[in-house]
Amino acid sequence: QVQLVESGGGLVQAGGSLRLSCAASGSIFRFNAMGWYRQAPGKQRELVATITRPGSTYYGDSVKGRFTISRDNANATVYLQMNSLKPEDTAVYYCNAKDWKDYWGQGTQVTVSS
Repeated sequence: QVQLVESGGGLVQAGGSLRLSCAASGSIFRFNAMGWYRQAPGKQRELVATITRPGSTYYGDSVKGRFTISRDNANATVYLQMNSLKPEDTAVYYCNAKDWKDYWGQGTQVTVSS
């Protein structure tokens, strides 16, 4: 059973930074990709960033240049460094892992005040 546990969310002022962590049970090399999605109230869940098994990264247009996804293979953890945060980044952030299906964490709230 795959478990993804997120941490690092919280309240921050606009312009500030946060780092989210996603700890996976077992090796993360089993996954084709891992990433972060977010969902704001009344909106659909959207892609924030992904990192593939070979290490390629992809970002949603709204976060390019501000967010960075990375991973620590030894600790089976994926990170999302979020800089220059904006109020519109406020959402629940979910960790995702993909092999032949999708796995999701429980989500962590990020709130950016103006």
